[in-house]
Amino acid sequence: MDFGTLMEQRWSCRAFRPEPLEDELVTEILTVAQRTPSWCNTQPWQVHLLGGDALEWFRKELRARVEAEPFGVSSDVPLPGGYLGVYDDRRRAAGYALYESLGIERGDKAARAEQMLRNYDFFDAPHAVIVTSDRIQGTYGALDCGAYVTNLMNAALDRGVGTIAQGAIGIHSGAVRRLLGLPEDRIVLCAVAFGRPAEDHPVNTFRTDRAALDDVVHVVERP
Repeated sequence: MDFGTLMEQRWSCRAFRPEPLEDELVTEILTVAQRTPSWCNTQPWQVHLLGGDALEWFRKELRARVEAEPFGVSSDVPLPGGYLGVYDDRRRAAGYALYESLGIERGDKAARAEQMLRNYDFFDAPHAVIVTSDRIQGTYGALDCGAYVTNLMNAALDRGVGTIAQGAIGIHSGAVRRLLGLPEDRIVLCAVAFGRPAEDHPVNTFRTDRAALDDVVHVVERP
């Protein structure tokens, strides 16, 4: 599809069909994403690809560790200090739309917590990648990896594959590092779960909106 259509149709998939993708298709998606531009062509991203028995083991172990220490946050990168004004409005609107699609009442804290834990099941996707960056490159490395994640998701969507970027995985980077045996010079940023979308699942029916250009684009004129 053309790029404009692809961007209009992009969405976060939270329910997947169980069958794995063909190895050739996974390789094709990762090959396209590898063309992502980066600062001085450093290409700081590394990805750990999980599927089959490896992903089943990883999600079981990771969820168990998160449930044992629900507040054991160990993010390699600073978390947001908060969300104020329009940013909080957008965050809340997205959350309410998600819960509404699943029939979860706003006051049902237990159901909301369980939906959050679904991140650590990778929403039952047949594949996932854990994205890490070179620690010493700091913010610039993380920015480059963000571009990589975007291109990975767009390359997947162009081939009919659903994705969701999961910052929740990075919140428990310590557990991820131990499970994967990652060296200290790598920082855990996020995961991307992917596979064929379960198109009939209600959680895949809602879409988030986007701010108007006038709200984000500031035209600078010569003084």
